[in-house]
Amino acid sequence: MKTSVQAGVAGLLACGTLLTVVLVARDGDGDSHTGVAYAAPSKGPYVAIGDSYTAAPGVTDPTGTPAGCDRSTGNYPSLVAAELGIKAGDFHDVSCSGATTTDLTAAQKTDDGTNSPQLKALSSDTRLVTIGIGGNDIDFSSMIKRCVGMGALYQLTGSGKYFTEDAPCEREYVNGDSDKVKQKISTAGDRLTRVLTEVKHRAPEARVYVVSYPAILPSNSADCGRDMSLAPGDVSFLREKEQQLNTMLRQRASEAGVGYVDTYTPSADHNACTAKDTRWIEPLVPENPAAPVHPNARGERGMADTVLRTVKSAL
Repeated sequence: MKTSVQAGVAGLLACGTLLTVVLVARDGDGDSHTGVAYAAPSKGPYVAIGDSYTAAPGVTDPTGTPAGCDRSTGNYPSLVAAELGIKAGDFHDVSCSGATTTDLTAAQKTDDGTNSPQLKALSSDTRLVTIGIGGNDIDFSSMIKRCVGMGALYQLTGSGKYFTEDAPCEREYVNGDSDKVKQKISTAGDRLTRVLTEVKHRAPEARVYVVSYPAILPSNSADCGRDMSLAPGDVSFLREKEQQLNTMLRQRASEAGVGYVDTYTPSADHNACTAKDTRWIEPLVPENPAAPVHPNARGERGMADTVLRTVKSAL
């Protein structure tokens, strides 16, 4: 998803801090890597396509160009490539923070350089492709920022003591039969279908996998505390929208005849509202290296292991 959430959330945090005063992987620190040896799916290049959940800004040292994509040396594509024994020259990580499906076929401008169309990295020699995209198409980062601001106000006004509305942000997006987010998910799905058709055309011999988004929020909104500064009902709202996004990704992958990697299920108990040494996703104020509301090293490791299990099961 969009790393501009870092800048946007920073502004919210500044405001949220004032409100607070008034009121508010597996990286060796928790789960350990299984060390399972995976066989390479086949000889040939691996191309990793995606947004900031793929790029993993802030997790480890930055790598690649342009610098504005904020790719990490510890993101899940790098871990997958290492486990599969893919040579450096055959590994092409073109993921970029802030990317949408449009940026897969057109150049993407960042704050520090321009990323070439991501599909340009594909060729008839490509043998493995992972795609993690869609969150920015539905403006999920903007939704989180909006809901955080309204959640801070909810807490400031007594956390339901004076107002019974526990999902003030949801009302901004859903009104009766009108669901703005659902409409955006559908549009993103149509774009993804076209992208997958193009991927198969450019890399006809490749195994292609659409990678879902890991769980950001818990199933029980009461478990989220103040880590995310959200009203209880909006925790449920955002969680449901992420699940709907993942459902779309799975359905479109199936229709296109490509693989799907479910990172949501294994990450459900490692969401942003769990303990520092357990979580895969960092909350608004990261305690582990990562961008706000993005995977940390444990999350990228968990995502990599899930990709590897899926790839191996198809061999």
